[in-house]
Amino acid sequence: MKDALKECIKYLMPFNNPYICRKCNFGFYSMAFLETREIVKDYHQHRALDHVSISIPGGSIFGLLGPNGAGKTSLIRIINQITAPDSGQIIFDGQPLNESHIRRIGYLPEERGLYKKMKVGEQLLYLARLKGLTEREAMSKLKVWFEKFDIKPWWSKTVSDLSKGMQQKIQFVSTVLHEPELIILDEPFSGFDPINANLIRNEILELKEKGHTLIFSTHRMESVEELCDYIALIHRSRKILEGPKEQIKMNFKTHTYRLEYSGELPLEHPIFKVEQISATKNGRKRSIISLAEEANANQLISVLIDQVEIHSFGENLPTMQEIFIKAVGEVPES
Repeated sequence: MKDALKECIKYLMPFNNPYICRKCNFGFYSMAFLETREIVKDYHQHRALDHVSISIPGGSIFGLLGPNGAGKTSLIRIINQITAPDSGQIIFDGQPLNESHIRRIGYLPEERGLYKKMKVGEQLLYLARLKGLTEREAMSKLKVWFEKFDIKPWWSKTVSDLSKGMQQKIQFVSTVLHEPELIILDEPFSGFDPINANLIRNEILELKEKGHTLIFSTHRMESVEELCDYIALIHRSRKILEGPKEQIKMNFKTHTYRLEYSGELPLEHPIFKVEQISATKNGRKRSIISLAEEANANQLISVLIDQVEIHSFGENLPTMQEIFIKAVGEVPES
């Protein structure tokens, strides 16, 4: 049954509760691989997490977002059992989180932690053994990763001999080598040039396709746009937003549309208003059009066809950057 659920996850379509698989139309009432329930964490006189509950579907990439100091790192450390919550509970694959789950988790921290004077190969073997792999298993898997990342010459180098980007690659390998079911990546693209960032991006997507669950924490909203299926936004120690990324974008839409056209468009009409106009290099124009609440896109297109020659048309959904800024800005000072 568990294998069947993992296959359906690839085709998952959120439909409130239950979730519906687009492939087989099977319904699920809970798809959470990891849940945090009312987590509270205090440090001296500062509350880092204030009753934070999130639900992370299996086989997905889940963006854990928030400004600096919001509480993201505190939550990640609790999931990794580096620290414990003052109250609340973590549910891992249907069970309360416990020490036996550590080997089923891979963690790439923002502050990398490799031993600088240790040779790369020896270090990766050591870390793999800590995660339960035999030396033979580790060597077999490392051979694959060293060929995939084209890093064979690095085996006998010390970590201090490598650039920051190269060290990032090694740490990424150490994170995923034991094939953990849950992979936590904190700013995984930090320090990478565009080519290596794209390499890591492809590996993240491949891990998802293989059924791994990933928590992705970053300030790069373009990466969230591209990679994440679900997001949660934490601000001032509280969760203020959670859900499927596309649904959240729909919830924040502004009833505006993007239009590229030739001709002259009236600035106002009974069902629309032109908010922005800019020219393109080929002589066409681009506009952002706000639509009256009682009107719909089909009505707008019918009107526009009589006014101009339409080259492209689409709904103007907000970016994750815009949603982040708006959601955070709406939270009142405590």
